[in-house]
Amino acid sequence: MKYKELLAPLDLGHTSLKNRIIMGSMHTGLEEERGGIAKLAKFYAERAKAGVALIITGGVSPNFRGRLSFHSDQLTFPWQLRRHKPVTQAVHDAGGKICMQLLHAGRYAYHPFNASSTDQQAPINPFKPKMLTTKQVQNTIKDFAKSAQLAKRAGYDGVEVMGSEGYLINQFLCSRTNKRKDQYGGDIKSRAKFAIEIVKQIRAAVGTDFIIVFRLSLLDLVEGGNEWSEIEYLAVELEKAGVSIINSGIGWHEARVPTIATSVPRGAFVEWSEKIKQSLTIPVSACNRINNPQQANDIIASGQADLVSMARPFLADPEFVLKAMEDRADEINTCIGCNQACLDHVFSQKRASCLVNPTACYETELAAVATSSKSVAVVGAGPAGLSSAVTAAKQGHKVTLFEARDKIGGQFRLARMIPGKEEFAETLRYFRVQLEKHNVEVKLNHKASMQELKAFDKVILATGVVPRKPEIEGVELANVLTYEQAINQPERIGKNVAIIGGGGIGVDVAQFVAQIGVESPSLEQWQQKWGIKDTSAAITIHNDKKITILQRKSSKIGKGLGKTTGWIHRAEIKHLGVIQKTGVSYHRFTEDGLIIEIDGEQQQLKADTIILCAGQTSERSLADAFDAAGLNYELVGGADVAAEIDAKRAIRQATEVALAI
Repeated sequence: MKYKELLAPLDLGHTSLKNRIIMGSMHTGLEEERGGIAKLAKFYAERAKAGVALIITGGVSPNFRGRLSFHSDQLTFPWQLRRHKPVTQAVHDAGGKICMQLLHAGRYAYHPFNASSTDQQAPINPFKPKMLTTKQVQNTIKDFAKSAQLAKRAGYDGVEVMGSEGYLINQFLCSRTNKRKDQYGGDIKSRAKFAIEIVKQIRAAVGTDFIIVFRLSLLDLVEGGNEWSEIEYLAVELEKAGVSIINSGIGWHEARVPTIATSVPRGAFVEWSEKIKQSLTIPVSACNRINNPQQANDIIASGQADLVSMARPFLADPEFVLKAMEDRADEINTCIGCNQACLDHVFSQKRASCLVNPTACYETELAAVATSSKSVAVVGAGPAGLSSAVTAAKQGHKVTLFEARDKIGGQFRLARMIPGKEEFAETLRYFRVQLEKHNVEVKLNHKASMQELKAFDKVILATGVVPRKPEIEGVELANVLTYEQAINQPERIGKNVAIIGGGGIGVDVAQFVAQIGVESPSLEQWQQKWGIKDTSAAITIHNDKKITILQRKSSKIGKGLGKTTGWIHRAEIKHLGVIQKTGVSYHRFTEDGLIIEIDGEQQQLKADTIILCAGQTSERSLADAFDAAGLNYELVGGADVAAEIDAKRAIRQATEVALAI
């Protein structure tokens, strides 16, 4: 067995786990949807059936005040059990185990009835909390125990107590948010009482034959967070109180340090799991940016942790464990850490899914259906075309994929070149393997003609986009490049660069240009840059170019970027010394720069190179030919809608079209 340490069972005393893999807590949005419980049961069952040892649900509050929002899940009364039993039954029928996460949001609760250790408002929430009285604190502890007892009645194998990410228990634990004068405030022994009493009362309520996982914040990454000695003290006391597993938690939601985005190095925080493991006898789980079985196996084999907790990788591929067991790791659809369809959706009150796997959380709606085999032509091997081709081939259709260039990938081939987005190459690897496995005939360097396409039963046009050239005098000069030319031919880029367009592509290109010829930072360098180990460490700027981003809008550069990752990209270009100009009018481009106008004042901006990141247009020449001939086809991806490249929409649309054949 290739990943023998990862796939080895783990004895917990009263029960055992069949391997060392936890599917970590994720809120999906199905919890609140009408009819969502049946969909949630299917979602979890697919992962359990494919070998996940232990699933942890999204957060469920022990009382009303602790709900994340008005409509969030709560388990306080017996009549609420009926929502949970279908989920636990589905997981058990599939051969898995499942824990319910107990999460009291505290000052992160997005409603006016929120409450916390003190009345200090969170910087990411407009609602100010009320300070819990001593009696209310004690009642909240009882609520946790009662909810855990109900979870056992619902069929859960255990609970995870959320003591991390800046939620209520974390708010009690840290001096940052705990200014109390009663028995639950003061030094760490007093601040830890809330967490320890919760665990003790849960253990008393559920008995010994029940898993208690505690999600412990090993790094708060905020001012006023706990010192290591305080974290170590708490971990030891939690073990004494009856915790079965310590699950690592990293960073508060309000922390300005990236913890799970694509740009975070793989396994960036495992050393803290290893460190806390030295103080405990119970198992410790590592987490954050662990997304492939070899990496996970190495963590277990080296003794850094006893388990690994992965959440988003099970959105990307429900069969992650099964493929590892069968030595098919090259077939895993790897999580690229983009957050675009998971966290960005959840924080916008939408159902979660996955950019690289749009069937995630849509298992009952985007399911394969039996159909007669057809001949299918897909034109264009970007994300939309690749998704169409693979999905159709999995359905049993005979698929031919045409690509005018010499490689597959389209816009993803460019994205993987951006510093911090190297993971996008994993998606292309996945598709490459799937094309071969499902016998898709791939014709590279082949510009498909309408005549040859007429022979197919079904034609899908995924011809993508081309960079838009704005109508500005001088746009055809040799020093003016499209973003595609700049990324593919970095040798043409000078030392003084002007980037036209401050959207996602412009920000990406600024990072690319600033780091041409610079090696990717080591883990230690990355940690130093973000002040993880030394908050006073100066951020190292490797940029030897003068880069200016310009945009017509007066809004801030990168405003439309992802809800959970946009701030990281904006911080990166600031770190790199990129100059930002907004509210710009363009008069003309010249051989030594450009003439612009800001606030009615005309000025000359010197630049060796001007890079156009001013949007893109759909490549529809083939579609126009089909229209003229009155022939049927399906249009997907950028060829359909070109506005700000959207791989999430493109891959989902392509999947839907292919499933409908």
